[in-house]
Amino acid sequence: MAATFCDLHSEAGLKHLNGFLSNKTYISGDLLTKDDIRVYAAVKAPSGEFPNVCRWYEAISSSLSARFPGKSVGVRLAGQAPVSAPVESTEAAPEENDDDLDLFGDETEDEKKAAAEREAAVKASSKKKESGKSSVLLDVKPWDDETDMKKLEEAVRSIEMPGLLWAKLAPVGYGIKKLQIMMTIVDDLVSVDSLIEDHLTVEPANEYIQSCDIVAFNKI
Repeated sequence: MAATFCDLHSEAGLKHLNGFLSNKTYISGDLLTKDDIRVYAAVKAPSGEFPNVCRWYEAISSSLSARFPGKSVGVRLAGQAPVSAPVESTEAAPEENDDDLDLFGDETEDEKKAAAEREAAVKASSKKKESGKSSVLLDVKPWDDETDMKKLEEAVRSIEMPGLLWAKLAPVGYGIKKLQIMMTIVDDLVSVDSLIEDHLTVEPANEYIQSCDIVAFNKI
């Protein structure tokens, strides 16, 4: 059965298409068909709000140079008359050739604008992803009472990586031999578990550091 889509320039239309593509690779199955090309031509610059449409749209964009391996089952777009069955004729109809489709004509202004908007949406989505930050309070414990705490702090602060910023020391009760230190991390760039296991508790830092514990972890 042919699928029906309408108002693909509107949010409601894209929302319907996004749901339709939630468990599909292409419009009519697992292979690219002319149905995809017809719907593709009606969609303009899907935003990151519709991830299934964006995934499908980019797949079609990158596949336009290939032949369509799947069998078309037909698709109707609201506002367009359904294609009538061909009338039999005694004259031989010219054989349809997919190579005759002009898929690489000059871009129109609307197409250029749509491509620019898609690129901007992808960049905005990437920035949004990388902007997540957290504030972490660590307990850093020395080996014993004779451990040089200044050297221990230097060992901690010597660890540098993208997205990691060491902050001030947190006050500790009198007589307690340990270091509490705040840090700010970019979530996509720094794993606290990896920081502890691969940097703070291995050579050379483990000369002063016995163990580390996360006291507090808060999203910023």
